Amino acid sequence: MPLGLTRHQQEGHLHFITFSCYRRLPFLNDDHSRITFEHTLETLRKRHRFHVHGYVLMPEHVHLLLSEPENQPLKTTLNVLKAETSKLLKGDRKQFWQILYYDYNAITEKKRIEKLRYMHRNPVARGLVSKPEDWPWSSYLHYLTNHRGRIKITQ
Repeated sequence: MPLGLTRHQQEGHLHFITFSCYRRLPFLNDDHSRITFEHTLETLRKRHRFHVHGYVLMPEHVHLLLSEPENQPLKTTLNVLKAETSKLLKGDRKQFWQILYYDYNAITEKKRIEKLRYMHRNPVARGLVSKPEDWPWSSYLHYLTNHRGRIKITQ
């Protein structure tokens, strides 16, 4: 962990997590990679018993809004998520993910909504789609229509 970086985990908060593909390369720029990530996250959600409140998969990074797992520290769960997806998606690449991740404690309802809006608008801000509902790789459709996708979303 970088000098001065303190993580506040195991405190019962929601966490806004961001991590990037190695060198911010667009390794998540195809349906197969995104579906594999979604399946892995859902499997891990059940196994480590945490709630996914929101997510978005971008071509070169991921945003997650998660509860803390019931039976593992959050950092362990994130390491397992990155290791399992890397194993499935790495191919002949030396590395799939950047080692570090960004973790922001979303303690208040106001911050939870702010982080959800940010992640759901990210594909629009990046020019990938014109409306959040046009990006199928996020939890936005669940919030808009209660659509059940590959990942169970807790509101």
